[in-house]
Amino acid sequence: MVLADELPPIFQPAVFGHDIPVAITYGEHISRIILFGLMFLMPLRMATVRQKAGLAIYFLGMLLYFSSWLMLICLPDSPWSKSAPGFIAPAFTPLLWLTGIGLAGDRPFFRFPYLQYIYILIMVLFLVCHNLHTWLIYSRIE
Repeated sequence: MVLADELPPIFQPAVFGHDIPVAITYGEHISRIILFGLMFLMPLRMATVRQKAGLAIYFLGMLLYFSSWLMLICLPDSPWSKSAPGFIAPAFTPLLWLTGIGLAGDRPFFRFPYLQYIYILIMVLFLVCHNLHTWLIYSRIE
């Protein structure tokens, strides 16, 4: 991340990854790798209403995702940034842009049965692990 050095100390890798249960850490990392791999198998299209809506959801999600990080960087002591929703927003806002990719994704060039369902399953696994990780960090500062 380009602005990683600007994040508050609690978000620095040495602190953010400290004492996280192994199941959450591995679940998060492995599901992230698989999820991003699956994204490359689903070419994005704008042919159907669903795909156009998916791209709109993707862009909205990216806007909210980057805004959530900017709040933590620019206003780290604000009530929003210190609240649970504000602190955890960068972990739950990917739900929107990942969903947008899933909706905008088309069938792959080769037969891969149930790709979109597998994508959803892995996305949910990733988001659960990612949000649990972030919640554990937040609970330390309370």
